[in-house]
Amino acid sequence: MQENTQTILLLAIVQAQDLDTADEALRSLGIISSHLPSYGGFLGRKNATLLIPVAHDQVDAALEAIKKNCRQRVEYIAVPLESAPLPLPTPTPVTVGGATIFNLEIEHYEEI
Repeated sequence: MQENTQTILLLAIVQAQDLDTADEALRSLGIISSHLPSYGGFLGRKNATLLIPVAHDQVDAALEAIKKNCRQRVEYIAVPLESAPLPLPTPTPVTVGGATIFNLEIEHYEEI
C-alpha cells in the first residue's frame, strides 16, 4: 500500500472536440490526466471522461483550466412538427458542451 500524495480525483466529462485543449491546459499546470471515450445520453454525441488526480491545493487551478477550455455551443437538432400534415423536421437549438465535473476524495488506493 502506498501513501496517497494526490487526494482528490476529478472526473470531468467534456465534449470530444474540447479534449485536446483541456488536456493541454492541464498539462501546462503540471497535472496529468487519463481519458476514456464516452457518449452523451441525450444527443448521443462523443464525449471524453477525464480522470484527473490532483492535490487539494491544485483543485481550483484544474477547475479553472477546464472551465476556460470547455465551452458551451448551440447545435441544432431536427424535431418533427406535431401539427404538420407531413412530418417536416424543424431545426431546434440545443445548448451542448461545457463540462460536468465530479470531485471525489481519495481515502485509499493500492497499486497491485
